[in-house]
Amino acid sequence: MRSPLMLAALLGGTALPGLALAEVPKVVTDLPAVQSLALQVMGDLGPVDVLLEQGANAHSYQLKPSQARALERADLVLWVGAEMTPWLDRAITSVAPDAHALSLLHAEGTHLQNFAAAHDHGADEHATDAHDHAAEGADAHGEADEDGHVHEGVDPHAWLDPANAELWLGLIADEFSRLDPEHAATYAANAAAAKAKIEALDATLTAELAPVKDRPFVVFHAAYGYFADHYGLKVAGAIALGDATDAGAAHLSELRADLVADGVVCAFPEAQHDTRPAERLIEGTGVRLGGALDPSGSTLSYGADLYERLMQGLAGTISGCLAG
Repeated sequence: MRSPLMLAALLGGTALPGLALAEVPKVVTDLPAVQSLALQVMGDLGPVDVLLEQGANAHSYQLKPSQARALERADLVLWVGAEMTPWLDRAITSVAPDAHALSLLHAEGTHLQNFAAAHDHGADEHATDAHDHAAEGADAHGEADEDGHVHEGVDPHAWLDPANAELWLGLIADEFSRLDPEHAATYAANAAAAKAKIEALDATLTAELAPVKDRPFVVFHAAYGYFADHYGLKVAGAIALGDATDAGAAHLSELRADLVADGVVCAFPEAQHDTRPAERLIEGTGVRLGGALDPSGSTLSYGADLYERLMQGLAGTISGCLAG
């Protein structure tokens, strides 16, 4: 027979000593792509929060009070880094100075490259080793635009290289296991399964993009260097000099001349930005206007499969225009 104490606990929800379930870590992420990777590692054990709301600009976001409270209560903050989300850097300092925050951009082993690589047709000579850049720190990455988004020095859009995503899955699993060792085996297994999915996705996208590798294109802003470098694509230039900076007349004039000189096939606008600069740039040139690209995935439905859909969307939009 059950004891009165046991029966009361079962009926009333009172935890008995030694019977409490281990708590999984409370995790907060900055971007939906990072949340997607973390959710795949977490599996069914618990939620993973993301701060950036759907449709919001990743570089210039303002936290709501409820999000600040969630950040304050977090056991772990997973974020790209101050170069990508300066608003979170300020929030961590003011709201959660004692929180454990892992900057994936500066994690050991992350492949980093300069913004310059996005303007040099995916050339490898601008790619750099992660250890060198991590040692430099945020202050060595050049001047930032008005929202803090750096457009020289290290490019923070590193999740668009699937090799980085695979590495980050392992790092996330390690962090979860450190905070919740009871479920370490589950985190490791989930990370391994997610890595295998990304490897398969990478092979599919490589085959899809191979036929258009020699066809140059222009993007809205320099966010696609990792993607282009990994798949050997040719980015001929960017319309905007910064995420929050309007393109000047001199820059657009020079870029327009390059459309002909470089044999540019397509120009791609970007989600959350006006398409008119791209339309004006290519007017009368024969260059095709592609679909809007979304490097952060903030226009997609959030969830564990977002990273896969993000990469598929970029590949499909780019290949669809260049092959047309």
